Amino acid sequence: MRPIDFYYWPTPNGWKVSIALEEMGLDYALHLVDIGKGDQFKPEFLAIAPNNRMPAITDPTGPEGKPVSIFESGAILTYLARKTGRFFGETERDRIAVEQWLMWQMGGVGPMAGQAHHFLKYAPLMEPPQDLPYAKDRYRTEVGRLYSVLDRQLAETEFVAGDFYSIADMAIWPWASLWEGQQQVLHDKPHFARWLETVGNRAAVQAGQSLRIELRGGHQGKDAQSVLFKR
Repeated sequence: MRPIDFYYWPTPNGWKVSIALEEMGLDYALHLVDIGKGDQFKPEFLAIAPNNRMPAITDPTGPEGKPVSIFESGAILTYLARKTGRFFGETERDRIAVEQWLMWQMGGVGPMAGQAHHFLKYAPLMEPPQDLPYAKDRYRTEVGRLYSVLDRQLAETEFVAGDFYSIADMAIWPWASLWEGQQQVLHDKPHFARWLETVGNRAAVQAGQSLRIELRGGHQGKDAQSVLFKR
């Protein structure tokens, strides 16, 4: 079977899919998309991911054995879970739980934590600096609220969607693992802290997050910021 073509850069959204590929034991060919240099705007990538965001995949043995390209990390995760029959639960109720927490990540944790990173870490270093107390407090507070929601859920279940590990955990953990950069605390979220450690100790999670990790954090320059934030 030919490997899946995986278009990636070491960000939380990229980690979702690198972790899933490692967890599912799927062969993949890595294609780096340097978002600081504008690789996401190249025509060949836009043909796969028209929203100019990575990650994306092309599976040469997709439905009916024909190639399929997929963008949006949540869509990729659900596709891979269906393809392998793994990490999506065993029953329809399981799958409902997985999907609702996956949508919660895509509509809440990802966007809010992303804005927190932007206003807390990147914006103050822009030229001219954009140190905006209201925006910093707004997104810091909302991320804290979301992690409290997750903590209450994890008081009842071992993993996010229930007592089974799923693509919902794979989607949420990459963003949640960066809680310090989002200026969060764990002392009031013991179940969240326990889950962070449990998932982070999985070998496939470590392999997925470490994939080309040395490339991370090199987008502080003016040119890179122009590409990332003004297009």
